Amino acid sequence: MSLFKYLRKTFDDKKQRKKNVIVWNKQGAIVRIDEPSRLDRARAVGYKAKQGFAVVRIRIGKGSSKREQPAGGRKPAHAGMTRVTPAKSLQRIAEERASKKYLNMEALNSYYAGESGKDIWYEVVMVDPNHPVIKSDRKISWIASQRGRAERGLTSAGKAGRR
Repeated sequence: MSLFKYLRKTFDDKKQRKKNVIVWNKQGAIVRIDEPSRLDRARAVGYKAKQGFAVVRIRIGKGSSKREQPAGGRKPAHAGMTRVTPAKSLQRIAEERASKKYLNMEALNSYYAGESGKDIWYEVVMVDPNHPVIKSDRKISWIASQRGRAERGLTSAGKAGRR
C-alpha cells in the first residue's frame, strides 16, 4: 500500500478522531495550524509543504440558524424563526471566514477534518499570493492574479454551490 493509503486508514480510526475533536473544542473557532491533520486530503486539494502555504482549521456550528425575533405577537410556530438554513454549504462558509480573517492570503481549497454533535471542522488551504516562492512557482503562480476566490465561489465547494 502507498503512504497515502495508510494515512487514510489513520483518519478512519474513530478513537483518534474523537481525541482530536476534544482538543479542537478547547481551541478558538479559527486556528492556524502548522501542518494539516489529513495530509492525504490536503495534498489532494493543492497543499505543498513550502513557504507561502498555510492551513487554517475552522469550526462551524452545525444545524440551522435563528432569525431575529419579529416585532408583534405571533405564535412561535408562525414566527418563522426556526429551521432557517443557509443557501451555502458549511464548507463554503468556512472558506469565506478563513479568507476574511487572513486578508493577505487566498483560499485555495478546503476539506473535512472532523465533527462533534454540535460543531463541524474544516481545514482550509491558504496561499499567500505575494510571497516570492509562490510567485516563482509556475504551478501555483496563477493565484497571484486572483482576489476573493472564496467570496466569488471559485473554490471547489463554491463551484458545487453555484451549480
